[in-house]
This record gives sequence, structure tokens and C-alpha cells, in this order.
Amino acid sequence: MPLPALAVLLVLAAAGWFLNTRPQEAPAPQAATSSVSASAASSTQAMIYYLDVGQGDSELIRLPGGENILIDTGTGETADKLVSLLQELGVKRVDHLIATHPHEDHIGGMESVVRKIPVGKIYMPKVADKQIPTTRTYEGLIDAISDKKMKITQAKAGMTIPLSGQAKLELLAPNGTQYDDLNNYSVVAKLTYGQKTFLFTGDAEKLSEKEMLNKNYDLKCDVLKCGHHGSSSSTSAAFLKAVSPQFAVISCGLNNDYGHPNKEVLSRLQKVGVKVYRTDLQGTILARCDGRSITFETGQKSLVKD
Repeated sequence: MPLPALAVLLVLAAAGWFLNTRPQEAPAPQAATSSVSASAASSTQAMIYYLDVGQGDSELIRLPGGENILIDTGTGETADKLVSLLQELGVKRVDHLIATHPHEDHIGGMESVVRKIPVGKIYMPKVADKQIPTTRTYEGLIDAISDKKMKITQAKAGMTIPLSGQAKLELLAPNGTQYDDLNNYSVVAKLTYGQKTFLFTGDAEKLSEKEMLNKNYDLKCDVLKCGHHGSSSSTSAAFLKAVSPQFAVISCGLNNDYGHPNKEVLSRLQKVGVKVYRTDLQGTILARCDGRSITFETGQKSLVKD
């Protein structure tokens, strides 16, 4: 076995990871702006960026204490722009990097982040051996993790990622150990900041939603990042009722080939009075939270438009 491949296996085994083979009160949105707002969180505000990475997902959470949490990184096409944006925002370290699941539109920029920005901990779900991707994107990420001598923490329901101050990040999925669809391995994370809550769902589909409902988790939140780019596979009526958000964010590409977001999902959200924000129409979306209220800014810098 070549030494580089052996090194990767040793790193993953030491991490105890799943791989043993490679392959409101919110006022009306503020006026749009073409630049990125605020280089750092204020002394009291958490800042949650729903980054416009086109047909993909990436969310950046910045906490007043200086902690940065990055959930997914979009596609490889926007990788360099993502790193540049993080640097522009003054992100000198990503304390917690979460790969919700190993699809390219969620981990495409992760190798670049790992190689170019210091990362504290990286979290990934355990995927069955037979489903481990053999894509260049995935193997590049594993190489980067190995080169940086990092360990991978297995992400699963029931975990709490320690944060400072009034912030808490709980993982509500995945709850199972084997799924037919990689989407259902998605990490679902609930951020609590003071009295306000945000739910990040990756590409979790109805099966994962049902598992969370059956576990009787407290799913209620103020802001829901809709699963699977607003696809009909996610945001079921039962799940939406339990979550009962005031706001929803859908991350998808403009005029994408998948029909995202699904019209029925949009109608479902509208019928229960949820205010919907979309990265394909409004660019990067910034939610500011002081623990008591949430305000939104749209039209922030897009990583897919010049």
C-alpha cells in the first residue's frame, strides 16, 4: 500500500471515524447591498450567514466570543471565493467545521477551507462502507485532513458542540446508522442563542424528519434552513408543524435544473405564515441575533455572481 494512502487510513482509524477504506420580531429586510456586511460579530450579536453558493449549501455562524462555525462549503466551483469571503470577514480560524453529508454541493469547498484556514474540529456523519464516495472532491478532502493531521469527530444525534456564552449547538440527526440515500445521513444542527433558535438541516429528507419526530426532539425554532434546497423530498407537513418557524431560508441556485425550491413546499410554508428567504433570489442572507430578536439583511455578496 502506498505510504500516502496508509497515512490516511491511520488518521481515520485514530479518529474512530466511519471510514476504513477510501474509495420576532424581525423588521422588514434592510436595503440590499453588494458587499458583505460586518467583518465580525458585535459584542452582543450572533451573525448567521446563509451563503449564496449557487446550487449548494453553506452557512457561517459567528459568535460574539469570536467563535466561528461553518456548516458545509458549497461546490468546488465556489471554493476559492468562499475562502476569500471568510478572509474578508476576518475569519482567522474555523472552530467547528461540519460536513452534513458527503455530497459535492455540500463539501466541494471543504478541502480548500481545511488547507487554507486553521480548523479546530471537523465533524462528519458515519456512512456505510459501501456508500463511501470515491469522488475526487471527497478524496481531496480526506487528503487535506490527513495532511493537517486532523481527527474527524463522528457527528450523530444527541451530541452537543460546546460553545461560549449564551450559545448552544445540538445535533438532532442522523439517528440511524444506514440509509439508502446519502441525504438522510445529513447532520441536523439546532443553534440556540439566548431565546432564539436556528435549525440547519443539510439535505435531510422525510425519513430523517420522521425519525426526529419519533424521538420527540424539541424541533421548534425561529429560523429553519429548509432541507435539500427546498425539494419536495423534505420539509414535510408534519415536520413543519413541529418546527413551527417564523422564517425559512432556502439555499439553491438560480434557475437550477432540479426545480428547487418545490412549489408545494413554498405553498406549505406560505400557508402557515412563514416568511421565506431565498439565496437564488436575494443572494447571501445575513441573520443578526442578539438573543431576543432577529433581523435579516439580504443582497449580501454572492459567491456565484460577479
